[in-house]
Amino acid sequence: MSDFSFEGAHALPVRVYYEDTDFSGFVYHASYLRFMERGRTELLRGLAGDQSDLHRDADGLVFVVRRMEIDYLKPARMDDGLTVLTATRDLRGASMHLAQAVRRGDETLVRAEVVVACVRAGRAIRLPDSLRRALAPPA
Repeated sequence: MSDFSFEGAHALPVRVYYEDTDFSGFVYHASYLRFMERGRTELLRGLAGDQSDLHRDADGLVFVVRRMEIDYLKPARMDDGLTVLTATRDLRGASMHLAQAVRRGDETLVRAEVVVACVRAGRAIRLPDSLRRALAPPA
C-alpha cells in the first residue's frame, strides 16, 4: 500500500466506545470498517447530500465496496478520540478509488485503499458527472 497525502481530506472525528472494543480493551478490527464507512458516507453527504436522496433522485443509484486493502498499524483503545480521513485517489468510469486513514492525533493507526463501485439495479454504471466533479482529486 503506497503512502498518500491526506492534505485537504475529509476529516470525521470518532470516539471509541466500549462496544467498539474486544475483550482485550483494544478496538476490534471490524470496528475500523464501520469508522471508515462513516467517513465515506460523510464525505459523500458533504459533497452530494444524503445518500438516500441521491438513491431516490438518481433512480436507485447505490455505492458498494468492491475492494478494500487495509493495514492495521497500531491499536486504539476505549475512549480514544480518533479522526477518520477520506480522500479521493482516482475516479474511473463506474468507480471511485479512495484512500482512508484512522488517526489518533498525528499517529496513523489504520490505513486503507478502497474501491467503491456505483451501481443501479445490480449493474455498474458511470459515476454521475456532478458527483465526478465534486469528488475529483486535487490536481
